[in-house]
Amino acid sequence: MSNFIIALDGPSGSGKSTIANILAKKLKISYLNTGSMYRAVTLFFLENNIKKSDKIDIDLLRKINIDIKGDKVFLNEKDVSDKIRNKEVTENVSWVSSISLVRKYLVDMQRKISQNKSIILDGRDIGTVVFPNAKYKFFLVASSEVRAKRRYEQNEIDKPLEEIQKDIEKRDYLDSHREISPLKKAEDAIEIDSSNLTIDETIEEIINKMDKEDVL
Repeated sequence: MSNFIIALDGPSGSGKSTIANILAKKLKISYLNTGSMYRAVTLFFLENNIKKSDKIDIDLLRKINIDIKGDKVFLNEKDVSDKIRNKEVTENVSWVSSISLVRKYLVDMQRKISQNKSIILDGRDIGTVVFPNAKYKFFLVASSEVRAKRRYEQNEIDKPLEEIQKDIEKRDYLDSHREISPLKKAEDAIEIDSSNLTIDETIEEIINKMDKEDVL
């Protein structure tokens, strides 16, 4: 069986990471959560007082070493898996992700990590920028109301449901209107709306669209 790449894109809170993680285990392939990489860079910026107005250069980015082992994310050899999910990182990750040099640096890293293996990557520009020639491309969506409810029920954020929904809609707007690698569905991607689907049903939808030789 030859190696293949699955690109799983979609807006914040659509369930990409959960789906990709389970799917990777089911198919016995590698998994890379690219969103965690942008969150790790954001955490580095916050911890080092780097602001929007500061000049970002390649020498600064080379000080950032990101390693992802399973569900664990390491920033310069420190486990930051919980820290990258905090409120401050969540509020700042959009502007950090919009910096062209940051995106180029991480896209190069993502391509290197994905060499010579079958892998699923989830993010916002996997099928359009990182791997436009990926064998499989899926675009996972869900209504902002459903996404907010999921986050609320998972106790990820200590906020009223209505406020979580507003935050999600704001993030959608920022991600889809940024100049560099905006969130958008690749022309050849298969869209899956998980609003009324369980996790298992969503995974089944994806597997049903794949070649039998890749899912055995």
